[in-house]
Amino acid sequence: MARFIILMGVSGSGKTVVGRSLAQKINAEFIDGDNLHSQRNVDKMAAGIPLTDEDRLDWLNLIAKVGHDHVEHGTTCIIACSALKKTYRDLLRNNNESIRFIYLKGSFDLIHDRISKRSHQYMPASLLQSQFDTLEEPQADETDVLVVLINQEIPAIVDEIIKAV
Repeated sequence: MARFIILMGVSGSGKTVVGRSLAQKINAEFIDGDNLHSQRNVDKMAAGIPLTDEDRLDWLNLIAKVGHDHVEHGTTCIIACSALKKTYRDLLRNNNESIRFIYLKGSFDLIHDRISKRSHQYMPASLLQSQFDTLEEPQADETDVLVVLINQEIPAIVDEIIKAV
């Protein structure tokens, strides 16, 4: 069965590394949602300016379309996308019953430590607090969201996701 899986969470939560590993294990295509941003959004983030809801709208619509197209063609795709707000997740859910969100959850301190040790083209550690400020953690009524704690090794995270989906 084809699925559309969104790996969500703040920058530095492991969406890309988990996504690549998961895709390899379940024979799915991994897409880094960052690569779907417009150049305008990339430029803003590179300048240390947080994106607004308006900035994210076309990006979220494109992610929803890409995921929908994969499912329609019978393939599973995993897209790394922060999906920080419920409204973003609702937009991504629109007309797609095959979607599943995996929320990679970690503390500010853990993620700040990780993000400080890596180089990212347009997501400096200085923007991490704005992501936590924006984050609306999934609630119980969002039954298509699996919460996975990231204070464990990548293989354990991937195994937990595979067992659940």
